[in-house]
Parts: sequence; C-alpha cells; structure tokens
Amino acid sequence: MLELAEADEAAVRDGGSTGPLRQAELSFISVDIAQAIHWSEGQVHHRVAQARRLRDATPTVWTAFAEGRIDGAKAREVSGAIDKLRRSASIERLDRQIVAYAERHTLAEVRRWLKLFVARVESDLFAERANEERANRAIDVFHGDDGMGWMTIYHQSHVLAAVDKRLTKEAKAFGSDDERTMRQRRADLFAAWMTTNEAGQPALNADIAVTLPGSALAGVDQLPATAADGSWVVPAEWILELAKYDGNNLFWHRMILDPVTDDVLAHEYKGRFVPAVLAKALEFRDGVCQAPGCCKPASQCDIDHRIPHDDGGPTAGWNLGPYCRRNHIQKGFGLLDTGPTAKSPPGRSRNSPLHSVGMPEQLTSGTLRGMGIDFVYVAAAA
Repeated sequence: MLELAEADEAAVRDGGSTGPLRQAELSFISVDIAQAIHWSEGQVHHRVAQARRLRDATPTVWTAFAEGRIDGAKAREVSGAIDKLRRSASIERLDRQIVAYAERHTLAEVRRWLKLFVARVESDLFAERANEERANRAIDVFHGDDGMGWMTIYHQSHVLAAVDKRLTKEAKAFGSDDERTMRQRRADLFAAWMTTNEAGQPALNADIAVTLPGSALAGVDQLPATAADGSWVVPAEWILELAKYDGNNLFWHRMILDPVTDDVLAHEYKGRFVPAVLAKALEFRDGVCQAPGCCKPASQCDIDHRIPHDDGGPTAGWNLGPYCRRNHIQKGFGLLDTGPTAKSPPGRSRNSPLHSVGMPEQLTSGTLRGMGIDFVYVAAAA
C-alpha cells in the first residue's frame, strides 16, 4: 500500500499540476486505494502514515515486518510509540531493542512493553504530558436504549486502579449466596457509592501494587511509577504525593531485584499454603500470570508451586508464582512448561521482563541485579 501510494504521489508531482489541483490529486490517492480495497479513506491514510513512519524511523522494525518476523498489529503498535517519542536517540534505541522482544511475545505484551519504554526513555516529557493531560479529567454520561446508559470516567490511572480493586474486593464480600454476577455487583456498588451523601474518609481500602525505581524515589531522575502488571504508568511524583496524606495509609515494601536472605521473598514456610504477606509480595513481584504470554493480573491468579509441594517443592518465594486458574489447571495436567526448577531469578524473568525496559542504557547494558538496583513497591489505599 505504501509503495502504491508513493508511486502515485511521484506521478502527480511529475504530472505538472500545481497549487490546489496538485493538492486535490494527492489527496485523492487515499480515496482511490480505499475504493479498490473497500476501506475508508481514513483507514488508508492512517495505514500509509504508519508504514511510512516505520520505514523511515525504524529500519530494523521495518525489515522484521517485511520478513514476517513481526506481524502488522505489532508493527502498528511500534508506529504509535514512535509518534509519541520526540528525540531521535530514543527512536534509534527503540529500533535496536523492540524487535527481539516482539518476536517472542504476544501483542498484549508488546503493547505493555512499549507503554513502559515511552514513559521511561523520555520520562521528563512523559511527566510533562501526564500533568497536562490530568487537567482533562472528566466524567461523561451517555443515555442509550432500553433504559440503560454509560458513564465514562477519565482520571489518573493509579486512582482508577484503586477504584477497580476496591469494587472487586467489596463485590466478592457479598459471598456466593448473592445471585448477581461480579459485573452486576460492581456496577451496583459504584452506583450506590455515587448516590449517597456520606463522604467519609478518602481511603479506598484497596491495594494497588506500584513499582518505583529507587533513583526516582531519591529525586535523581524522573523515571515513572509502573503498575506491577505493567498495565499503566504514571509520573512517580503522583505516587509520592499520596504519602503526604495520612488518610491514604500507604504501606511501602522494599524489594531488591537480587534477593537477599532477610527479605520476605527468601523466607521458606513449612506449610503448603502461602502466608498472606508472602502472597502479597509475590503479587507485587510478578505482576501477571507467569504462564508465557498471559497478562492476567497477579491479583486475580492462584499462587502455585513451580515444583509441586507433594514432590518436595518448598513454600518459598523462588518456587512460587501466580498462575491464572486456566493455566494453573493446565500446569496440573502437565500441559504447561513452567521453565527451570532451579533457583532462577524471580518474577518476570519467566514471562515478560519489564524491569529494565527504557532504563538508562548505562544501567541496562550491565546486569541490574548485580548492580543492586532496587525498586520500591507500594501498596496504596489511595
């Protein structure tokens, strides 16, 4: 499509037309292609622009796409990331790093990787955009048919994450005797909260797992805060602002990427079932289901032994990880390979390595764990 569009553009420029006529002829190229393949003009215009951006800005990605090593959906995600980056060095770095990851991971994982890369590699610009965008927070109501309508809320991601967690937590508390589905319970709870006049305290009583690079916590740089499952990114200052309010009751849990003997993740328990404090730490550490390609949040997963407990596998951080119910069952039947059973590095190394995405290259060129780079995990009742 790009080759056809550019050939037609060259023909127009060589045709001798000028001024408004030339502009009309150039604009008609998208219309002509759209009619031939039964797409809208807008679809063709955007697809050609995406292709041109990939070819011109990221030749390694373009070659991988042309050779079929990454598909069109992943290529379009990369093009969208290029559009957000403002520095040529950042785009060149993206071109060097993304292909190897995209070849081995799903579209959802690539999308999550790119979101974190853009936020970290140009963290100052990300914080600037986020603070500007915060001014656009809003609630809109749209009334539909059959007596129903939609409410959309545009707000800061960490706040909405806390609302989401609280809705799920409170909905589950109704118990199995409640005939409503979880979606119905959540909707009814939200409506009830919004239509009562009891303001109460600001705390939502819901844990949200957030990772903060230690350098950002110390004020050395502007690297952003990231959800443990990689689904959203916000400026670190937004999370640090929460600490100013006693009502938020923050709990800070410091974790070192190179596990140390006195860390909760290094403790072993004699029983089969995982203590609550270890389960929470594992949720923060791994973020998502540890089955390859699965992005189910760890908070919605089972905590499972990699080496089965019945086979002598200890209830220890290195032998435990979250698996969604579907993959947990597959693992139980021997259909899912959980990787090496030795004490391998914890967490995302078995699924989606996101810790080093977009970190300064002088750090990522070495081994983060060996350098003792640490992250702060925050459970915030925001």
